[in-house]
Amino acid sequence: MRPRRNLKSLSTPITLGAISVPLSVALMVGWIVLLARNLSSQESVALNVSLLVLGAVSFAVICTVLVLLSFYLGREILEVRRQDGFIDSVTHELKSPLASIQLLLETMARPELPEAKREELRLMMMEDVERLTSFIDDVLQTSVLASGKDPTYATTELRLRPLVEEIAGALLRRYKRRPEALRVDVPEGLRVVTDRAALGIVIKNLMDNALKYGGDTPVDVRARTDAKGRLVLEVEDRGIGLTKEQTKRVFQRFYRVERESVRSRKGTGLGLFVVGAIVRSLGGKVRAQSEGVGKGSTFTVALPIAALGAPVSAEPARVPARGAGR
Repeated sequence: MRPRRNLKSLSTPITLGAISVPLSVALMVGWIVLLARNLSSQESVALNVSLLVLGAVSFAVICTVLVLLSFYLGREILEVRRQDGFIDSVTHELKSPLASIQLLLETMARPELPEAKREELRLMMMEDVERLTSFIDDVLQTSVLASGKDPTYATTELRLRPLVEEIAGALLRRYKRRPEALRVDVPEGLRVVTDRAALGIVIKNLMDNALKYGGDTPVDVRARTDAKGRLVLEVEDRGIGLTKEQTKRVFQRFYRVERESVRSRKGTGLGLFVVGAIVRSLGGKVRAQSEGVGKGSTFTVALPIAALGAPVSAEPARVPARGAGR
């Protein structure tokens, strides 16, 4: 899916360019008139001074416009590059599991295949289907969040630990990692009123990101309440780490760190964008912290215990979200 382009960002440099043209003409005409009068006589000093000031101001405006045009052009070029990278990632994310499923189906078609082997192949296909489903969910969620529309959430009271453990189990199976690869420290009695599906996407994407870039070291998932009565969820890995600039940009759509250790891993640059947009729409905050390259990363989410002031209730209640998107 090619992301929706922001046409307003193109209209701005076009408008600025249209303004700069008559200013350039006025500058040139003013200087010609000024030079002509200086050559013919020394009269009308005030007019000459006015033309000189006007020319200087016009020249400064034109320089400013050119700088802004360069900035907007550079931004558009970077956006196109990110989108091209996203398309390449999408192609890989779709083709790999589909090719795997096709091969497994062809293998299952063999009549001499033992039943135990058929069940093993079926489970492998289910893993590929789950991978495709997760990817498509991220793309659809991105489309909704980037549209600028306020999503509507069905809030309900839920226990956090079972949700985290359910997601952890699915990710461990996907990455074929041992249980100790994800260390969960979430109090049994910790409850929150929020949209279960939305919170699940946030937790899944953060844990998936940590497992993907954390290497073979364990990932810690912690949850607590702070002095402000908010739910604080932390996902810490000891992997490739981030620079200070990258911690500010990882929640941008399509952004992927320009590093070989990142490019060698599968990804689309959508997961953390979805995390940031959902957390903001639920009335919370998210941040990334890292001591530097090779020193791991910690992603912290702070959410209100009762989302958007909703009353604690076992029954889902439709609650409009706060402004989502960027």
